[in-house]
Amino acid sequence: MNTPTIKTGQVPMRHYLQFKDLSAEEYDYLLGRATLIKKRFKNYEKYTPLYDRTLAMIFEKASTRTRVSFEAGMYQMGGSVVNLTSGDSQLGRAEPIEDSARVISRMVDVVMIRTFEHTKIEAFAAHSRVPVINGLTNEYHPCQILADVFTYIEHRGSIRGKVVAWVGDGNNMANTWLQAADVLGFTLHVSTPSGYEIDAKVAGVSNQACVKVFDNPMDACRGAHLVTTDVWTSMGYEAENEARQKAFADWRVDRDMLAVAQPDVLFMHCLPAHRGEEVDADVIDGPHSVVWDEAENRMHVQKALMEYLLLGRIG
Repeated sequence: MNTPTIKTGQVPMRHYLQFKDLSAEEYDYLLGRATLIKKRFKNYEKYTPLYDRTLAMIFEKASTRTRVSFEAGMYQMGGSVVNLTSGDSQLGRAEPIEDSARVISRMVDVVMIRTFEHTKIEAFAAHSRVPVINGLTNEYHPCQILADVFTYIEHRGSIRGKVVAWVGDGNNMANTWLQAADVLGFTLHVSTPSGYEIDAKVAGVSNQACVKVFDNPMDACRGAHLVTTDVWTSMGYEAENEARQKAFADWRVDRDMLAVAQPDVLFMHCLPAHRGEEVDADVIDGPHSVVWDEAENRMHVQKALMEYLLLGRIG
């Protein structure tokens, strides 16, 4: 998709729709900013570089972490927030998405959208005068993986050269982990039930060697530095729940899977989690789990992302 060359102030306008929209060098900068911004937050230091900016949040899919992390983060950065749900707006219903984009982007400084088909957010971004951030689509979840990578670095240092094991559905999270492996230089081990595989074409990676696929989830976890998963039935697929419960029965992350990984392996889950389904309680609540840091870090990396898209590099 060709994006317009409209500028926000002196900063060239950029969107963040997929993880691969930024380079490895840009992620080094962005994650460094997230570290500083989080430190300021923990030290109760006021930092309001977005004091005159407004974020519009558009939700066609329900949200807890996405809404709280973006809304609290924007307020902490000094900005204001407009929250729209599918019942509050005309997005893609009585009004074409392109028209909604033209109108909304004249009134705010940045837009976050959480929706279904990725084509919707692409259409909005193509006609927006301001940066658009993907808060989740059926195909990708870049802000979550940004937080996950940041969390890994906080706990273990650089993720380059490491092994991340994805166990479960070949969904938007898996697609985005695949892009992250390609951009940041680590290896993704993937194990999914038959019929729920990842589609490398959707992710559009340039280096096919960054991913290895395993039939057995134990093999995917072997030697992994990070093991991660998601719910078996994502939003929009509830009608498939019974079939998925049967298909995914052997893909529950348990202590045996962590036992074959690295001794200091981390476990992550984007939440909400269903203990006893995709993960055992003694894993998500155990010593290897960093899910609560991971959840909080959504806010910090998104603050850094909004700062970067609106103000460019600081210093």
